[in-house]
Amino acid sequence: MVDKISLSELTDMASNMFGSIVKGVVDLQNQSLVVDADMHADEEQFLIDRGSKQEDLWGINLHPDKYHSNEFVEFDSMINIRPRQHNPSRNVLDDEIRRQIITLVATKVED
Repeated sequence: MVDKISLSELTDMASNMFGSIVKGVVDLQNQSLVVDADMHADEEQFLIDRGSKQEDLWGINLHPDKYHSNEFVEFDSMINIRPRQHNPSRNVLDDEIRRQIITLVATKVED
C-alpha cells in the first residue's frame, strides 16, 4: 500500500514493468492505493485480504509521463466491470467516482 509515492518512483516502476504505465487499485472507502503488480486483480486481492470490500475498489493505470494532465489517470481495468453497480464497462463510468479516484491519487503521488 502506498502512503506517498514520488513521480520518479512511478516512472521507474513503469519502465520496469509495462514501459509507460503503472497498474493500480484504489479503495475509495479506506482511501488506499496499491501499485506495481502485473494485474489489477492481484492488487484487488491484496486489498481484499486486508479488509477492503470489492465494491469500493477500482482499477486504474497511471501514466507518469502524463503527470499534471487529464491523461495521468486512466480508468481501464477488468475489475471495473460491475453491472450490479451500474458499471458494465472496463472504464469507470460514474463521473463522481472518477473525481474521487483522481482526488485520492493526487494525495498519494508527489513530484
